[in-house]
Order: sequence, then C-alpha cells, then structure tokens
Amino acid sequence: MSELTQYLVCDVELKVSGPHQKTVTAWTASALRRIADRLERHEFDDGHHDETDNAGRSIGSVYFDFSEGYESDEP
Repeated sequence: MSELTQYLVCDVELKVSGPHQKTVTAWTASALRRIADRLERHEFDDGHHDETDNAGRSIGSVYFDFSEGYESDEP
C-alpha cells in the first residue's frame, strides 16, 4: 500500500506597473519574495489571497491548494 503524498498547487497572477522595466522587475521580485516568505511561515490557507505592493495597492492574487493523495492521484 502506498503512503500519502503531499501536494501543493500554486497559481500567481500579478500585474505590476511602474516607470521603468528595471523598476517593475525589482518590484515584482520583491512581491514574489514576500509571498515565498509568508508561505514558508505557513501563513496561507487554501484559496485565493489578494496581494499588494509596498504602498498597499492591489497588484493581484495568489492561489494555494494544499492536498494529499496517493502517487496515482498525481495532478
């Protein structure tokens, strides 16, 4: 009999705007690092979560689905 395997589905949709490409990529990378830090601290539950930039403006959302199943159930 197989053991249960943990799965995580993660969808990120961000729309970041700014004055220059270099600025936009830096702000996007910063937002992704904040999301990763929060994920490692177990701050997310299943579902959609709104994301904001450093100024508190909405920049999109992230979706998580934490589940478990057997190897044959792989997504």
